[in-house]
Amino acid sequence: MTTYWYLFLAIVTEVIATSALKSAEEFTKLVPSLIVIVGYISSFYFLMLVLRTLPVGITYAIWSGVGIVLVTIAGMILYDQTPDIPAIIGMLFIIFGVIIIHVFSKTVAH
Repeated sequence: MTTYWYLFLAIVTEVIATSALKSAEEFTKLVPSLIVIVGYISSFYFLMLVLRTLPVGITYAIWSGVGIVLVTIAGMILYDQTPDIPAIIGMLFIIFGVIIIHVFSKTVAH
């Protein structure tokens, strides 16, 4: 269970960092820039802890897939960026892919 807690933290900190990138304005704004830097360092640290237990491919699929969806939601809330129908369909495929991996893959502990 600790592995999934670390994975959750890796995803959340990556989403925060990625969402702050736009506000950092090419690293010309101090606070958003610090959020980006600390967020990515934290995310990779927690990701490293996850890799002690889960395979890198499975870990990355979950981390990036969930991150894509959450960053899109953050973009909608923070920057009024609404995805179109093809983007939403694509993200649904990503979500289904993560679910399939998690439920059916023998490389993930159930």
